[in-house]
Amino acid sequence: MIDPEAQGRLPGIAPVSIVDIGSNSIRLVVYEGSSRTPAVLFNEKVLCGLGKGLAASGRLNPEGVELALKSLRRFRALSEQARARNMWVLATAAAREAANGSKFIEEAEDILGCHVRILTGEEEAIYSALGIISGFYEPDGIVGDLGGGSLELIDVKGRRYGKGITLPLGGLRLADMSGNDLDKARDIARKLVKEQDWLKDGKDRTFYAVGGTWRALAKLHMELVSYPLHLMQGYELSYDEIMKLLDQLGKGSGVPEKAWQTISKNRRALLPFGAIAMAETLKAMKPAKVAFSVQGVREGYLYSMLAREEQCKDPLLNAAEEFAILRARSPEHARELAAWTGRVMPLFGVEETEEESRYRQAACFLADVSWRSHPDYRGLHSLNIIAQSALSGVSHPGRVFIALANYYRFEGVKDDGSTKDLAGIATPRLLELARLLGGLMRVAYQFSAAMPGVVEKLEFTAPLEGEGKNDLDLVVPPELRNFAGARVENRLQQLAKLTGKKLGFRFE
Repeated sequence: MIDPEAQGRLPGIAPVSIVDIGSNSIRLVVYEGSSRTPAVLFNEKVLCGLGKGLAASGRLNPEGVELALKSLRRFRALSEQARARNMWVLATAAAREAANGSKFIEEAEDILGCHVRILTGEEEAIYSALGIISGFYEPDGIVGDLGGGSLELIDVKGRRYGKGITLPLGGLRLADMSGNDLDKARDIARKLVKEQDWLKDGKDRTFYAVGGTWRALAKLHMELVSYPLHLMQGYELSYDEIMKLLDQLGKGSGVPEKAWQTISKNRRALLPFGAIAMAETLKAMKPAKVAFSVQGVREGYLYSMLAREEQCKDPLLNAAEEFAILRARSPEHARELAAWTGRVMPLFGVEETEEESRYRQAACFLADVSWRSHPDYRGLHSLNIIAQSALSGVSHPGRVFIALANYYRFEGVKDDGSTKDLAGIATPRLLELARLLGGLMRVAYQFSAAMPGVVEKLEFTAPLEGEGKNDLDLVVPPELRNFAGARVENRLQQLAKLTGKKLGFRFE
């Protein structure tokens, strides 16, 4: 049962949990509910190393088994404490390949009180693909999911995916097979990847990197370049950028110690082997870029159980609208603002791309998330909460656009230097559009008191014949005449200065 006082929770859904039993780690994730963009209520990982030594012994690591079973007892208690209505348990490479894997699974089922589903390599690849489909808008490329025991690869385009394959190139497995020799590991990886001719179909597309070891690569790169936004989801590197980093790691040298300190000690030993597996895959594929994902098998599994209608929803707009429901004074006003700004943009000479339109709508849904903050800090609060939120279906430049538009909505459209680092992530066009959108929202919010039923009745139009002193008039219907005033006029003239257009009111 959900706590009735917890108003910050979405209505109509109940928590669910997934336990993911991997070759290197096991993890419990409790989600707010089974929905298009499920929020994480609780997340805990334990590095057990079940697959350590599996290549040589054919059996699960005894110490890993002991730690895993102990951790599963805690995971069941935590899942029940979080009021999870359902708990699904997935097991991957180590459990399906080890001679004593079935015995371990039986013990796990007794502890958890539910069935453990052992995924085949192909199933693991498919759920990874669905995780990418769930977290990216219209993905196009090849998904690679690197675990401790295996690497799954699968082609994805839109909501379609190909036949998944699995290779024994997980970090633990590759280290074991090579005797911890990086040169031997590279030879092994190159031979196995070279057999996958279909990877050439990924040329000039995107490689979607899933898995903790590969996310650690992204984290390391962020530290090396002093990247200002430490979020893995949607972080992108060009082919040349990622290959430079992978070459350094694959040689086991060349990375400053300060950067290494950002990576957990348990990850550091496997990172060179993960780098080798990625490098050989990318050499065969030649993608235009690599995009890192925090969503994979678990999220793909949840996505697979949604109704088709839910699956087809835009992940960014769905999450942003839910945010409005949870935090805005009026979600309906946010929807009106999204529709109104869409009608207004062309009048200011902006022809949006589909991507820009999505970002603008999301910015409108999120425009009121900081209204409870002190007025002096609403802009910075909006900037931080949006830039750092767990949104998916958005690039990092797009995320910054959404955050900046809302910063300008509170602070005015002049840059005061506090946004410099984040602004460097966005493109010049997105920066320009963020200021314009911020200026429009400043007018709309001042006019409407953040409540619905007003903005939808306002229109910018060319002046009437014979009254051509303005480039555009904001037409105010009779029933809204009393909403006009000096503050709104001031906001309108700020917008005029920003756009270089003469703007004024016209009262019908």
